[in-house]
Amino acid sequence: MLTTKSNSYTFQKSGIWYFSRRIPQDLKQHYRTCRIAYSLRTKSIRDARVRAVNDAAKLDRHWHILRISSDDLPGKHLLADAFLEPAAETSIDHSFKAAVAVYLRLKGNDRPPTFEATVRRSCGYLIDCCGMKGLKEYVRSDATKFRDYLFAKGLNGASVARIFSTVRAVINLALSEFGLSIINPFSNVYFDQNQGVKKRHPIKLEDIKKVQEECYKADDEKRWLIALIADTGMRLAEGAGLLKSDFIEHDGILCVNIRPHTWRSLKTASSERIIPLVGSSKWAAERILEQVDGSQFAFPNYNDGQRTNANSASAALNKWLKIKIGPAYTIHGFRHSMRDRLRAVECPSDVIDQIGGWLTQGVGASYGEGYSVGVLQKWMHYL
Repeated sequence: MLTTKSNSYTFQKSGIWYFSRRIPQDLKQHYRTCRIAYSLRTKSIRDARVRAVNDAAKLDRHWHILRISSDDLPGKHLLADAFLEPAAETSIDHSFKAAVAVYLRLKGNDRPPTFEATVRRSCGYLIDCCGMKGLKEYVRSDATKFRDYLFAKGLNGASVARIFSTVRAVINLALSEFGLSIINPFSNVYFDQNQGVKKRHPIKLEDIKKVQEECYKADDEKRWLIALIADTGMRLAEGAGLLKSDFIEHDGILCVNIRPHTWRSLKTASSERIIPLVGSSKWAAERILEQVDGSQFAFPNYNDGQRTNANSASAALNKWLKIKIGPAYTIHGFRHSMRDRLRAVECPSDVIDQIGGWLTQGVGASYGEGYSVGVLQKWMHYL
């Protein structure tokens, strides 16, 4: 008889409850890690325990199947297929499991570890909702069920869109590689991408000045990161994943070189750029470079050498910002504000795009090397 331990398998971090369970020793060959851990996306201990117990029961059933399928069990050939790992599907080349493997093999080269984690997490949602099937067995009702399942988990429209995009891409590539002529049932599924999405507000100039003054007073790692973002408009992950050596002198101007790292990728190709530092961002860079702590990272509290923990940084910085300037604002609001501040001084749109790493539209955008840091600095001095 299958039993689930009474242990709640939960722990709390930054107010959010997480599921955590160690992989049994005899099943570790089936996993890439020794422990299963993920967010339960709730602050309620009651909801967390219910979800954790349900998830633990699912694991117990799955582990039971894995053990049966690997044991030399007398009469095993007489067992109904339902009690075995779905060999009729997972052992053939056209299973969703095989599709994920092909996608990671072909698309995962030179990608950061977060790429594989994101793909497996998105595809794991589909398996949890609709089960592991052959690609030909997924139908339109699975896609709509999957959509409703994701919203029921509390995900917003933007998150659902990203998950669907990943699942579609995995299946489309597999259909091409496997030579299957079927319609991807996860294409053109309707949902409101704005559902549950909170509008991000630009931070008002007077509030930016107030935050910068508070950063100067506190003068610590968290405030250096906020000050750096405030007068550059860079994304949080871009800043949090910087090395000290990413602060450079270019044409005699102190700049930050935003480039991809193995522990932190960039959102787009246009995100790779050099930004001259002015105002609070220059102060933050100088304070960072004065530190003699033995770390290569500008923000060692958010980096372990394997990945940049932008989520941890976001939670900490947003909590502080809400206290200082109100609950309507987040750290990403500085990025929106930077565009507005540059517009206000009549900065050319292609200069704005180069500073922010936004993709410039038009055929001519791909020609030339862009503006010098001196030109960028001239416009940023007007802020």
